[in-house]
Amino acid sequence: MGSKHMGTQADAQAGERPRGASAADRATRDVLDAIRRIVRALRESSRAAERSVGIGAAQLFVLQRIAAAPGLSLNELAARTFTHQSSVSVVVSRLVERGLLTRTRGGGDDARRISISATPAGRALLARAPAAAQERLLAGLGLMGAGSRRQLAELLGRLVDSMALPDRNPPMFFEPAPGGGRKKRRARLA
Repeated sequence: MGSKHMGTQADAQAGERPRGASAADRATRDVLDAIRRIVRALRESSRAAERSVGIGAAQLFVLQRIAAAPGLSLNELAARTFTHQSSVSVVVSRLVERGLLTRTRGGGDDARRISISATPAGRALLARAPAAAQERLLAGLGLMGAGSRRQLAELLGRLVDSMALPDRNPPMFFEPAPGGGRKKRRARLA
């Protein structure tokens, strides 16, 4: 992967290098390096959050978004985290279980509405928490401008399609998918 030159799968299998370096080869490496740097920053942020406050980056990001706008509904929170509702719901449930968020049924016009807010424990945790890397990612995307974001979204969508990745709602960064990821260990029987 660290090679300067990228070849076809057949070249890789044959152990050959492509003849001559091209601009496309350099561009491929630049794309991969950019993705690696982003993923590394997100992973390191998640590890730092886990070390300092005991929750991962996705949970910290959600907690920060809720604390900034208490009383959001799940759909409003999904919009503010740029995540599908089902993905953010999993993270909210984990934070509720830990006593860092509360869900309260709304009164007034819509008694079905559930509002999410940080608990005193959640606010205390935020006071000592590092910044979430997702905030830096969003800030960087914001600096790109709308046209560049649309172009990037189009190109990444084409990449995902060409990789034939499943068309499912992805979990938040470094969160296991609902119903999977964290397996319970079986006790060994002697």
